[in-house]
Amino acid sequence: MAPMRALALVIFFSLSFHALSAELALGSAAPEIQARLLDSAQSFQLSALRGKVTIVNFWATWCAPCKAEMPALQAYYERHKGEGLEMLAISMDDPGKLAEVRQVAKAYSFPIALKSEASFKGLGRIWRMPSTFVVDRQGILRKNGHEGDPEVTLTQLESLVTPLLARP
Repeated sequence: MAPMRALALVIFFSLSFHALSAELALGSAAPEIQARLLDSAQSFQLSALRGKVTIVNFWATWCAPCKAEMPALQAYYERHKGEGLEMLAISMDDPGKLAEVRQVAKAYSFPIALKSEASFKGLGRIWRMPSTFVVDRQGILRKNGHEGDPEVTLTQLESLVTPLLARP
């Protein structure tokens, strides 16, 4: 009986992920993302950023590839924030790791939030780290963090995001 139950669960979750993947298809409307920023009363709301290109990156202090890509995200953000670029990095660390998150965050100027202070249900379960989503000025998903290479480089950001910044 247990093997049948396990198989049923695998099928259920596979179908659920497939349905989520279809909802997060490139070219479709991005789901809402909201967060209270780290150590701030300010908030982030994706739907309020129409007219801006937005990068949302999920990371954690224990994730070596996450920490390795953050300097590229910082360099890209600094280079393009005056062109209509917004960014949010959501730490997937537990609230008990807040001191570690704050320590890492000191090196970066883009906004950071904790998962416990964020709502991103429309993205589904963030199951790999890092995961980066890109939304264009019209609120359309242009990079789905569930698909493709989980890490982003400065070259990839220039290739994908810079053309979106050039569009009205």
